[in-house]
Amino acid sequence: MVTVNNRFNGIGMTSQRTRGRMVARLRRQGILDETVLAAMGEVPRHIFVDEALASRAYEDLSLPLGFGQTISSPYVVARMAELARAGSRLGRVLEIGTGCGYQAAVLSRIAREVYTLERIASLVAKARRNLRELRVGNVKLKHADGRNGLLEVAPFDAIILAAATLQVPETLLSQLAVGGRMVLPRGAEEQVLCVIDRTPQGYSEMVLDEVKFVPLIPGVG
Repeated sequence: MVTVNNRFNGIGMTSQRTRGRMVARLRRQGILDETVLAAMGEVPRHIFVDEALASRAYEDLSLPLGFGQTISSPYVVARMAELARAGSRLGRVLEIGTGCGYQAAVLSRIAREVYTLERIASLVAKARRNLRELRVGNVKLKHADGRNGLLEVAPFDAIILAAATLQVPETLLSQLAVGGRMVLPRGAEEQVLCVIDRTPQGYSEMVLDEVKFVPLIPGVG
């Protein structure tokens, strides 16, 4: 779980009041899951971005992290979390693409265990510092190629991809529990947010919003 002390409450455009306005905006945008909204309000997004961008942390924007990566907008993070949760508390969740660790911190509020994979070593170090500072105890971070998933702790109740792919890796589909759900962006230039449910009969896919993510890249760096 996340413990937020006074150092992370922020002032001005990074204050708790600003987070409250972000949550109100998310509610107007259609995020209805109060557990997700509470998590979004409790995790201080401004500490996950560069200090020069902290005043914009609660705007509905994706922001650069360096290395060609971005932190998704608050709406997209909340939307993916709400879809993954589907109204129920999650047990074990796998996130592909840790980035700065923000989405993992949000997921830590709505799931018992979060496993998150990041291919870029510098971002692994950054995310680890952020999560350690917030005392997030139920997130396990690994430097790895996300396309391979994490077979040793599968199956997962939910798998969230924070990078877009044309074809869903079979390795990830196989690590989704029966009754579990994968939330991911699909496409290249034009992308859509998709939900894949695994049932006893197989897999079903639902196409939702238009989105824009960095691509899912193989290997580690």
